[in-house]
Amino acid sequence: MSYIMEILPVALVFFLATIVLTTQGYEPVLTHHIHLLTPKTGGARGSVPGLSCLSWRLAVETNNIINWKTVPAECEGYVGHYMLGHQYRKDSKVVTNGAWLYAKSLNLTKDGKNVWVFDIDETTLSNLPYYAVNGFGTELYNSTSFNEWVLKGIAPALPESLKLYQKLLTLGVKVVFLTGRGEDQRNVTTTNLKNVGYHTWEKLILKGSAYTGKTSYVYKSAERTKLVKSGFRIIGNAGDQWSDILGTNVGNRTFKVPDPMYYIS
Repeated sequence: MSYIMEILPVALVFFLATIVLTTQGYEPVLTHHIHLLTPKTGGARGSVPGLSCLSWRLAVETNNIINWKTVPAECEGYVGHYMLGHQYRKDSKVVTNGAWLYAKSLNLTKDGKNVWVFDIDETTLSNLPYYAVNGFGTELYNSTSFNEWVLKGIAPALPESLKLYQKLLTLGVKVVFLTGRGEDQRNVTTTNLKNVGYHTWEKLILKGSAYTGKTSYVYKSAERTKLVKSGFRIIGNAGDQWSDILGTNVGNRTFKVPDPMYYIS
């Protein structure tokens, strides 16, 4: 409490100074090319009437906006700055740190049946190099160009997810990758995962032809049910889409990692 009382006057002076400057027509000087807290557009003084890109991102991350097709064109700059800046990494770290604190608190049996389910795209592997040259989600999804990117097999690991993966292995937890990638991408996905540090797993489940036309929600629910029926206990489940962590047999705890670039039902 004493620390808070010490810094409160300083924070208050800064806050009041900011109000004075902005009301007099001055914008605060940004010391970083990518500012972590203020949208480039859509803020109170932004150039997009009626749209706050920060608020839009919050709404999609909390599943309050659903079935959206693209990031609003006005928010391309904001989403790009978020994804390429430090805040995306910090947000991911908060999620994975929470997951680790939960996992290590468990009194796990040693029968080899405890598994953690990870999604792949934007959960364990990052497609940011692809989206950075394709509008950060402002362009309609193009399966041809995206699959061409996947087949290169060069998607980097999401650093915080890789750390969580490595820590879970030390607890004896087995990993299951459950992805919306097609079965025809098994080899390149296996190689890509191993090349960036995911060296071992219990299962790599890809979307087969039996799920053609089925939503990710339906497909992933069905595959998790198979895992449970085969005797596995899903102690945790992490994904960037709500369809990764909703449905049946989602696990004892679910963790939503940030991704404001696309929506999958």
